[in-house]
Amino acid sequence: MENSEFSQKLKSIQLLLLDVDGVLTDGTIIYNHDGSETKIFNAKDGLGLKLTMEAGIKVGIVSGRKSPALDYRCRDLGIPYAFGGIQDKARILERIVGLTGVVPENTAYIGDDLPDLPLMRLVGLSIAVADAHQIVIKNADWTTSSAGGCGAVREVCEALLKARGEWEKLIDQF
Repeated sequence: MENSEFSQKLKSIQLLLLDVDGVLTDGTIIYNHDGSETKIFNAKDGLGLKLTMEAGIKVGIVSGRKSPALDYRCRDLGIPYAFGGIQDKARILERIVGLTGVVPENTAYIGDDLPDLPLMRLVGLSIAVADAHQIVIKNADWTTSSAGGCGAVREVCEALLKARGEWEKLIDQF
């Protein structure tokens, strides 16, 4: 994809969808002695998502797993569209379109592994994190330079905001 085409695609994005394990986290799942789960999220990714939503881009989660830790993180960040336990990620897209009013062509999705491929094929901008499975990278429009859970989401958020000319305005608030 040419640079100008890529910039136009970034500008057109109105909805950013994300996988969780391997994208918002490094993919590690810690089970505690009581069977509860611990997930480690990157604070910079969180701020990037908040700034993205502040700029008017909608944000949603599509995860193959359900997790109280994820539910808490979504509430903490104010992410209104969170779908956990989704085995067929492509199938949920129609519902997300209905809820958000954003067509697939104006949607970006960040994934890292094989279950993400069907949804990645349906959106306008498919993104793989740097440490994604090679097949996912091969099928992505863009691969981040950062790994999942290590700033990849922030990298995408900043690119979206810069393409829209929002980045400078947002950082002026700090």
